[in-house]
Amino acid sequence: MTALTVLAPPGDEFGAPTPNELFDLPPIIPGVEWFTKPVLLAALSSILVIGLCWAAFSKPKIVPRGVQNVVEYGYMFVRDQVARPFLGKDADRFMGLLLTLFFLIFVWNLMGVIPLAQFPVASHIAFPAVLAISIYVLKLYLGIKHQGVGGYFKNMMFPPGLPKPIYVLLSPIEFLSNMIIAPFTHAVRLFANMFAGHMLLAFFSMVGFWFLFEKLTPLGAGVGVLGVVMTIIFTAFEIFIQFLQAFLFAMLASMYIGGSLHAEH
Repeated sequence: MTALTVLAPPGDEFGAPTPNELFDLPPIIPGVEWFTKPVLLAALSSILVIGLCWAAFSKPKIVPRGVQNVVEYGYMFVRDQVARPFLGKDADRFMGLLLTLFFLIFVWNLMGVIPLAQFPVASHIAFPAVLAISIYVLKLYLGIKHQGVGGYFKNMMFPPGLPKPIYVLLSPIEFLSNMIIAPFTHAVRLFANMFAGHMLLAFFSMVGFWFLFEKLTPLGAGVGVLGVVMTIIFTAFEIFIQFLQAFLFAMLASMYIGGSLHAEH
């Protein structure tokens, strides 16, 4: 029984934070319910992205150095890997939007591993939901503008070149996929990855802290060291996931916009 007690994971009985405490944060200013830590970090992230772009491009040099060099690499990555594959000749028109999405979401996510901040903004569903809804509205607007109301929904629900009986099954699926499932998964994919990653990092860091500082025993010390090692490993892996999710969100936005601009897509 003693060994089982020592090896038990941190929980409420040990004073460790619960999932509710990790994500349902109190307001920073008493009485201002909306001004919480995620809101503050989202605002700071926006200021940081604006500052980086301003520092890079306010006085650009022919031979880039420092911040300009770093941001230009980011620009070329978004242009070549996100915009051009789906937008083609229209890529430059939407580079401002796609570059902003990529950098903003990446910084949002990085807040989860930055000391003192230690909270990924996108782990609150409201933030990715607002971005996904914005892309959804833009997608509808561009589709109707370029294809007309009838043409847009016809191209979406009745892909050409298929036997007509198949449309009985395919059309409702296409409608649900494009109008409901696509924007839902666009937001939830980012949210779920950041939520789960934050939970894992919090769990392993609490395991290390608890067994090394609160319940130090010969058996617990090994578990604590394992918790610290896993925290380091998962932090490195989480940074990769944070970058990947920013890339995927921007890529899907580019794909949705491209599908509205070009009916053949």
